[in-house]
Amino acid sequence: MRLFVAIDLPDEVKRSVADICRGVPGVRWLPPDQLHLTLRFIGEEDDAVAAAIRRGLAEITSPPFPLSLQGVGCFPSPRRPRVLWVGLSGGAPLQQLQQKVEAAMVAAGILAEERPFSPHITLARLREHREGDVAPFLARNASFHCEPFTVDAFHLYSSILAAKGAIHRHEASYPLAGRMETAG
Repeated sequence: MRLFVAIDLPDEVKRSVADICRGVPGVRWLPPDQLHLTLRFIGEEDDAVAAAIRRGLAEITSPPFPLSLQGVGCFPSPRRPRVLWVGLSGGAPLQQLQQKVEAAMVAAGILAEERPFSPHITLARLREHREGDVAPFLARNASFHCEPFTVDAFHLYSSILAAKGAIHRHEASYPLAGRMETAG
């Protein structure tokens, strides 16, 4: 099972983000229902490891916290764009939650993530490097922002790769300062 841990976005935030997802030729925009903040990509794991991951995530405690979206950018650079993203302003509570998720992964036997956490919402993937096509999008949406929302849970998802993109399936929810609720 291919797994990841994420924070979902409220519907009104997804709509605001979807409104800016246009004007760049040759990109594959993510559908609004797949917009999320990945706290940790895990990858393929068997059922035993997935169960250990669920147990570890259920032990995480954190109070709810505000999060807001602001600005846009691309990875790895504007000269070689492969991913378009919208940025976040979440500060220490977001970083602390991500660190707890990372610690739960390591305790479940997953190798520690080598790359530093770079919070963002992926908007689109580019098949070709198109510096000139991306620059107008970045300039037009540089001041993009959404009203803050409260993060009160995070989620475990499975992901199936398909020809038209990944299909995400909700596996479990973990309320902040609460107990686990399993999808059924």
